[in-house]
Amino acid sequence: MITFLQGTLEESWPGRLVINAGGVGYEVVVPLLGEGDFGNMGEETKVLTHHHIREQEQTLYGFADEESRDVFRLLINRVTGVGPKVAMSVLSGLSTPDFKQAVVSGDITTIAKVKGLGKKTAERIVLELSDKVGVKEAWENQAAGTSLSPDAAAKNDVLLALISLGFKQTEAQKAIDKLPAETVQSDEMLRAALRLLQG
Repeated sequence: MITFLQGTLEESWPGRLVINAGGVGYEVVVPLLGEGDFGNMGEETKVLTHHHIREQEQTLYGFADEESRDVFRLLINRVTGVGPKVAMSVLSGLSTPDFKQAVVSGDITTIAKVKGLGKKTAERIVLELSDKVGVKEAWENQAAGTSLSPDAAAKNDVLLALISLGFKQTEAQKAIDKLPAETVQSDEMLRAALRLLQG
């Protein structure tokens, strides 16, 4: 699994980059909105990736930050009928914070405006992410991050990470609640929660 690429930005096209990492040119599909986030041609860059493998092809999808990659993974793993192309359209049509806000507020109209989506898919995204996955409350807490204690903010980040990895919100929350009080770093919490969940 390729989780990130670090190397020289060799080519930059709308929705596509070529990164020279160790003498190998990797083509990476990126959201249209975040193209400028990867730097200038000929400069060193780091791209977080999702390596998608299908029978006929392998594709690297690239993101400037963990938040965008987590949203992409939530869409393809947890919303019925949404594959990588539709998920990339969402991230190309809306910034990650705007998309999260639209899901939290149930703003189907805004999501439906994304090219190639439509009202039914937008409704399914809101329904399945809000109700079935339970990500709505975690995103609301994230938006209110400044008012959360550092401990609560770290736990919320771990909850979102576990949900994006495919765990149900309720089981992820139970695992976090079982963590010892001295576990305060979010990366330590994530590892400990994963150990509990994979038992």
